[in-house]
Amino acid sequence: MQMTKIEVLYPETCNLFGDMFNIKLLEQSIKDVEIINTNFTDEPAFVTQNVDMIYLAPMTERTQEEVIKKLEPYKARLEELINKNTVMLFTGNAFEILGKYIENEDGSKVQGLGIMDLYSKRDMMHRYSKMYLGEMEIEKGKKIKILGFKAQFSMTYGDNQEYYAFETIRGDGINKENKFEGIRLNNCFGTYILGPILVNNPFFAKYILRLLNVKDTIEFEDIAIENYQRRLEEFENPATKYE
Repeated sequence: MQMTKIEVLYPETCNLFGDMFNIKLLEQSIKDVEIINTNFTDEPAFVTQNVDMIYLAPMTERTQEEVIKKLEPYKARLEELINKNTVMLFTGNAFEILGKYIENEDGSKVQGLGIMDLYSKRDMMHRYSKMYLGEMEIEKGKKIKILGFKAQFSMTYGDNQEYYAFETIRGDGINKENKFEGIRLNNCFGTYILGPILVNNPFFAKYILRLLNVKDTIEFEDIAIENYQRRLEEFENPATKYE
């Protein structure tokens, strides 16, 4: 059986909310898998190897700027892999690096990779924290519900209506005036949802496994789905406060 290669970018610094449990779930669910942990001093494996998935988790704003510098030389390669339908998952503020720029409060701008036609703005004096419920179309006529939590100092702007990840049911999208959450470019997903999104959303995890062309059974699937259904009831309850 062919080995599935999953590259985790900069786990020593991009790991703020228990995000590595996403990788732990995939590692336990895929029979033949190699997890490549790429540290800050390493050249990314995707530059010279054919990896099946790339994962980048949330980071501090300072680290965000360093990550952009690290990945800028490989922008063309990332675009090539996106066009080849390589699975990618960017959670929290990680997906902002794919945009045109990130604007600070003083108006200065940190140039992004420019892979998506969006930009982000920071507001370090005001943390946005909110629950989120949305839905995602995984095939024509079939949708799954996505739930999670957001905590961030920045929001993203521009028109993502043609390539959003999730359509919002409750909560906000990439900003307070936008109902489309995150981005999806082929099999590249970006979302402000934090932490173990795959653990909390087993049907999304199963979808990722199918995109990786492996058996779509996750570890402890029955328990995961039971817990998901319990959380979903809470998220769908009109009495539940999202802030």
